Amino acid sequence: MSGKPSLQTLEAAASWYVTLCEQGDAAREAHRQWLQSDPAHALAWARVARLQATLGGLEGGIAKAALNGAQAQRRQVLKVLALLLAAGGSAALGLPYSPWRNTLADLHTGVGERRHVILADGSRLVLNTDTALDVQFDAQQRQLRLRRGEVLIETAADSRPFRVQTAAGSLQALGTRFMVRSDEAGTQLSVFEHAVQVSPLAAAELRVEAGQRLLFSATQVQPVLALAAGGDAWLRGQLIVADWRLDAFIAELARYRPGRLVCDEQAAGLRISGIFQVDDSDAVLANLSGTLPIRVRWISRWWGRVERLQPVA
Repeated sequence: MSGKPSLQTLEAAASWYVTLCEQGDAAREAHRQWLQSDPAHALAWARVARLQATLGGLEGGIAKAALNGAQAQRRQVLKVLALLLAAGGSAALGLPYSPWRNTLADLHTGVGERRHVILADGSRLVLNTDTALDVQFDAQQRQLRLRRGEVLIETAADSRPFRVQTAAGSLQALGTRFMVRSDEAGTQLSVFEHAVQVSPLAAAELRVEAGQRLLFSATQVQPVLALAAGGDAWLRGQLIVADWRLDAFIAELARYRPGRLVCDEQAAGLRISGIFQVDDSDAVLANLSGTLPIRVRWISRWWGRVERLQPVA
């Protein structure tokens, strides 16, 4: 035995945790039988206990938000599973970050969630899926620190400058409506009204006008391009693509569903166009299987792989 519980076993442990939160003593005997039925079950449950102890020492109530809710719901199973993976083996599974860290931010959304917010100055935000940001307003400035994810911003009139800080640099709104996305590729800016002044950490400043978009990192700035059609379609729960590679489409769709969804190399180069509803990604995947030579192989309930069908000899 390797000493590392499988993804399926961790999933089961997370499900048992939520069941015990819901049912209490009524479920304890069944849970005890599950623990004794396989040594791997005990290993996975030990990870739950370690994780609970670790989070219990954190400040700000994260333990309560993550594991100690008195009335856990079924949708929390994935959250607990993500915490388990983050605590012991997420890198080995290719998961790039710890989702529970989002809960430390002032404003955050879960996977597949969108959230509308009105700030104290009257500025309006719409947070896309899996987004975390901090709000830092004082007498001199208004600043958002975008930890990860995507946000649409409509700034309110105010004498204080409005800035968005990301890992790649700073963006100052010049009376505007704009969208910022921060992920492993860098910071993506789309300007819908007026302009935004961009200051990368270690590159020259530039101004991006309405109708333009920009991708930049701390040290590199890509050419300014025209806004892509449908770039704000997520506000309506849509993903609009025109002649995209399938691997890029699957990576984008995966942002809106819990778990892990990947595309294998043989299917990656297939092309796709259309308008898709991100709130029903299961239906999207089913439709793809009917229009492209692919199948979705489910390794577990929350782990899928898009594979190209091999021609029949």
